[in-house]
Amino acid sequence: MRLDLCLFNFLAALIVEDVVKILVTGSAGFVGFHLVRRLLSEGYTVVGADCVNDYYDSSLKESRLDILSSVGGNYCFKKIDLADSAAVNALFADNSFSHVVHLAAQAGVRYSITNPHAYSESNLVGFVNMLEACRAYNPEHFIYASSSSVYGMNTVSPFSVHHNVDHPVSLYAATKKCNELLAHSYSHLYGIPSTGLRFFTVYGPWGRPDMAYFLFARAIADNKPIDVFNNGQMERDFTYVDDIIEGIVRLIPLAPKKDPSWDAAKGDPGTSSAPYRVYNIGNNSPVKLMDFITTIEKHMGKKAMINFKPMQPGDVVMTCADISDLARDTGYSPSTTIDEGIGRFVKWFRDYYGI
Repeated sequence: MRLDLCLFNFLAALIVEDVVKILVTGSAGFVGFHLVRRLLSEGYTVVGADCVNDYYDSSLKESRLDILSSVGGNYCFKKIDLADSAAVNALFADNSFSHVVHLAAQAGVRYSITNPHAYSESNLVGFVNMLEACRAYNPEHFIYASSSSVYGMNTVSPFSVHHNVDHPVSLYAATKKCNELLAHSYSHLYGIPSTGLRFFTVYGPWGRPDMAYFLFARAIADNKPIDVFNNGQMERDFTYVDDIIEGIVRLIPLAPKKDPSWDAAKGDPGTSSAPYRVYNIGNNSPVKLMDFITTIEKHMGKKAMINFKPMQPGDVVMTCADISDLARDTGYSPSTTIDEGIGRFVKWFRDYYGI
């Protein structure tokens, strides 16, 4: 009922006042691309922003952008570096964003160990610039990407937004934890409605080439061995990208409100007296890594050659999302099985690379 009412009000604003204009940062990225395409298909006005860096093959990012440009509708793309505060301010000054979905970030757990400055610039400086722009221009809702990696050394499963997340085990995770703290500060000080989304191992077509499933498919296609860490004793809450997008779209009209009844003495990390929320977006169904590889082998039609290796710094053995808060507030229910999701990914992979 709550979701239906919020969506009704959201659509009413779109029809009557024509004020819904959504900024999606990281629009050349994996999740950003899928989100922009979904929003455009539903008739929203969207501005995409991305610096299109070379962390991975930029031609894949350009291909995503070409598809978005061909969709038509109310869409434009701005190539900017969010660490440039003047550029971010100009972007907001030239537009009247009613909603902001901030997905741009330097990704990758292992890359953060060897390239820490890339993370401080993008994930910290860039994030503060976005918050400052929101403070100046007052969008109705600021949604941003966090990560399941913030759970770090947590061993209680499933991972809940009500658990403490003070022990990250990678620099990447630490920057995402910092994002949540910064967002809370701005929500508290300036009343900015903010929602953090802890993504759990997103996979699917048009994905990032540095992700494990993508690396596995590429190695299998090229008859090369794959590296499987912790000797394969890993579990991940793999979540198909369309399910992630469904969760984001459902949350856009649900700007959090202040809660004067919030009790700080209870110490709940998942809620606040400020207009601030954090949600897990996952599948709530961990899959053993070796079963995941078997599914990729099935759809690739070939067996993988496997090199078993020890645990890597920054990795965790298992992730599992408690999505009860998101389900309660939006009706979110992921529906894509691993077999379906991997099947769609492999079909895209073969088509895109001509395999």
